[in-house]
Amino acid sequence: MSDLVLQTVPLGDQWPTIDPFLFCAHHNDNFPAGNAQMGPAAPLDGRNIGMDFDSIDGWNMYHGSVVPGFPQHPHRGFETVTIVRKGLIDHSDSMGAAARFGRGDVQWLTAGRGVVHSEMFPLLDDSAPNPTELFQIWLNLPSADKLTDPYFTMIWDRDVPRVTSVDDAGRTTEIAVVAGALGDADVPTPPPNSWAARPESDVAIWLIRMEPGARYLLPAAEGADTVRTLYCFEGNGLTIGGTTVGPNTGAVLDPHQDAPLTAGEEPVECLVLQGRPIGEPVERYGPFVMNTREELEQAFSDYRATQFGGWPWPTDDPVHERDTERFARHVDGRVESA
Repeated sequence: MSDLVLQTVPLGDQWPTIDPFLFCAHHNDNFPAGNAQMGPAAPLDGRNIGMDFDSIDGWNMYHGSVVPGFPQHPHRGFETVTIVRKGLIDHSDSMGAAARFGRGDVQWLTAGRGVVHSEMFPLLDDSAPNPTELFQIWLNLPSADKLTDPYFTMIWDRDVPRVTSVDDAGRTTEIAVVAGALGDADVPTPPPNSWAARPESDVAIWLIRMEPGARYLLPAAEGADTVRTLYCFEGNGLTIGGTTVGPNTGAVLDPHQDAPLTAGEEPVECLVLQGRPIGEPVERYGPFVMNTREELEQAFSDYRATQFGGWPWPTDDPVHERDTERFARHVDGRVESA
């Protein structure tokens, strides 16, 4: 292992992260054709419905009973960044916001003082498989912003900047820039109270796709305290400097060095998460992330008392009509289309 690659770790469904990140899940389901209810047109026998994470036949129902996904559940004290590469998500929340997004779209949700939301995966195609692939990343909030007002925003696929690099052999690397400056990319604006909105945070979320054999020089980070992790999740591996990183492997990099990346014999895809640590105590339990045990207990007490504003939808797992196009309806009633 070189001085550029500080540590490697094998990846499962949930990937280890470093402050300011709390969690990263990679969901990759080969769902079958859909039925009339937009659930899987396949038997559910043998599945632990309501808690199905066993990947029987290459897909999960998660907490869904009819449609796969995550029915209403609360969050407080952090943000979710959801990047959907394949398939769709139907979002509904306690603020009254709703969306259908996917196929390259990104949703950024600041939970702040508390929000309840539902994330369901409708299977719209009733004659062919419905592959669904997404990342959900949890980004912590500093104590000063733990109880900020919830905030919901969309970054549509068309608005995600892509930086393209062609090496001397004509092989291409493309980087989708969700957050963090890279080259001349016009970076999307994070939510106003996000740790990523602070220039000194040096937060970056990049998705890298490399052609076989492609070479790319990942530039060094700017922050003195920045931490950078690269997750190789697709392809037969990657060489970083003098270290070969196998498939499905995370690598903690020295962020203060340029990182020469070389793809193997197959296309390689990586996720990069970097940022300056918040450096505060973390007390977490399930959907709540606070700084002290007392704050955590208060979060549960507040949720029991208020349900964070209540649930305005007729079911715990709402999905939109089958023919609904990608859209977002915001708390103020504003509607935008993908």
